[in-house]
Amino acid sequence: MTTPVKLAVVYYSSTGFSAEIAKEIGDAATKAGAEVRLLKAAELAPAAAVASNEAWAAHAAASAGIPEATPADVEWADAVIFGTPTRFGNISSQLKQFIDTLGGLWAQGLLADKVYSGFVTTATTHGGQESTLLALYNSIHHFGGLVVSPGYTDPVKFVDGNPYGTSHVDAQGNNPIGDQTRNAARHQAGRVVRIAAALKSGFAA
Repeated sequence: MTTPVKLAVVYYSSTGFSAEIAKEIGDAATKAGAEVRLLKAAELAPAAAVASNEAWAAHAAASAGIPEATPADVEWADAVIFGTPTRFGNISSQLKQFIDTLGGLWAQGLLADKVYSGFVTTATTHGGQESTLLALYNSIHHFGGLVVSPGYTDPVKFVDGNPYGTSHVDAQGNNPIGDQTRNAARHQAGRVVRIAAALKSGFAA
């Protein structure tokens, strides 16, 4: 690829599962030739709430060096992959808050014609995985963006089973990220980079 696809991976993670998937996606996209920014949504919860949960506090400390996403990162990107734990079948308030800061770019038409995709984690099987991704994609339609979901475009998706995006069940923190989720994340990253590259090349022609 002569001009690399610029990919922003923007995620929120409280205890680290979404962060791990985000890193897997970022690494796979880099290997596919993309220029990647791995970015977290700012924490909105009070410090006391974070400190009250050992896993949450540990992840907050471990991820302190990850830069927080800004609207400028989305403007820079050719493609954006959003990631979030589910919250009552919807995206986390932290990620939603970040998306809500993009209104200025939206008003200028600067969110349109980019590629977008998403991934999700839940504590329980199903647990709102598909509804969370569908809720995320509602915003993309308002952007005039192009949703590139993984679909069933590779055998790994028949194992993962979610055509809307990579998803993982953490079982209340007891189920680490395994090959099933990693393979799905790698496929999603590669597909997003490939479609974004084709789109970028077409616009430049």
